[in-house]
Amino acid sequence: MIPVNNPLPAPRRFTVRETRIATVIAFFAWAVAVYDFIMFGTLLPVIKEDFGWSESQALFVHTLTTLGGAIVVFVLGPLVDRFGRRRGMMLTVAGTAVSSGLTALATNIAAMVGIRSISGLGLAEQSVNATYLNEVYELTEDEKARRNKGFFYSFVQSGWPVGALIASAFVSIVAGIFGANEWRLTFLLATIPGLLILWIRRSLRESPQFEATKEIRRLKEAGQAEQAELLARQFGIDTSVGAPLKAIFTGRRLRNTLVLGGAFFLNWFAVQSFSVLATTVLTSAKGLEFSVVTPLLVIANLVGAAGYLFFGWAGDRWGRRNLIGLGWIAASGLFAALLLIDMPVPMTVVIYSLGLFCLLGPAAALFFYIAECYDAACRATGGTFILAVSQPGAVLAGFLLSGLIAAGLDINISFTLVGVLGCLASGLLVFAAHSIKEPEAKHSLHHPHKPHSELENQ
Repeated sequence: MIPVNNPLPAPRRFTVRETRIATVIAFFAWAVAVYDFIMFGTLLPVIKEDFGWSESQALFVHTLTTLGGAIVVFVLGPLVDRFGRRRGMMLTVAGTAVSSGLTALATNIAAMVGIRSISGLGLAEQSVNATYLNEVYELTEDEKARRNKGFFYSFVQSGWPVGALIASAFVSIVAGIFGANEWRLTFLLATIPGLLILWIRRSLRESPQFEATKEIRRLKEAGQAEQAELLARQFGIDTSVGAPLKAIFTGRRLRNTLVLGGAFFLNWFAVQSFSVLATTVLTSAKGLEFSVVTPLLVIANLVGAAGYLFFGWAGDRWGRRNLIGLGWIAASGLFAALLLIDMPVPMTVVIYSLGLFCLLGPAAALFFYIAECYDAACRATGGTFILAVSQPGAVLAGFLLSGLIAAGLDINISFTLVGVLGCLASGLLVFAAHSIKEPEAKHSLHHPHKPHSELENQ
């Protein structure tokens, strides 16, 4: 029992080495998760031929796996808030490895949908990483990381384009050595990096904030309310937070859940249009040769990776919410110009690359901003919920694009109505979220009676 009148010992902070290692591991784990996620889309035409699926069946499988993955992401958040960030991160990277390995064994549509739905664990990597690293950076001895939380996290988020490039390169290498039809071997070999990250990640320790919420629950269940309140004040934890899923829809958290969830849902109209379907946009809409598109996408993804770093750095200085909104609004303007204005190939490369810079880059600020919006007791649930609703957005965007084009609408206008307007709406909607007002101290444990961030209703 903790004596009520005695001060609590200060929690052990993360050393500089522990902080840097946690950041590097998170980067590689996210890159591996993206690698598995992108590889399925890349190899879907080959898988379709091997199984004898029609084009519509292949699209149906992809849609079902997207929805299945979203359900897995949604379920994971409350588990991470209940059982720990470390266990959650072990589960996400294990899910990536299992998803890759079992995909190689799939024999029919039902098996493929069930197996690829497990990849939702890998997709959840980004929100679980943001939850854990937000708490690491709050309690680190690394002054650079504590002062530049968003910039440090942006290195992790840049694993998306890195993972996408690795997936493309790996598929090309395996196809070149063993043949394009050896897609099962490609997935089987992909389990190796996931298992390696899983083994390395065992060394990470749990965040003190989660350990505090766990102890607070134990004390309250034991009838030691005063001790629980004392511990909660030290860590700036709101003891009124109930079940995590209920908590994100109550009080000051409700507005951000609805606004950010809606914004990310709409933003995936643009991600689906200009990132997932990039080849379609550049070949069918812009009339570029496929041989030109491949190196163009490499350049654009490298520029997109720089966007993560920029928005992570800038968010620390000028505020994450406004920067996210401005970035997405700028992206909508750039993609509108790309679709509606005839331009030479060099200008197409520039405009498309800048569009990805402004579309993808704000995600580095977004996921860290989301982690700051929620209390430690429901932080992972909030992040994974907002991430999960993005996937129905991707599915709806695909249906809308297919429907508009099938109805005879010009492909440029179709992508403008879905991708550009979705991106613009998401950027405008973000401004309706609560802003984060940081206290004078950089983190809560310097002022134990204040929460680590206060939501200011604007």
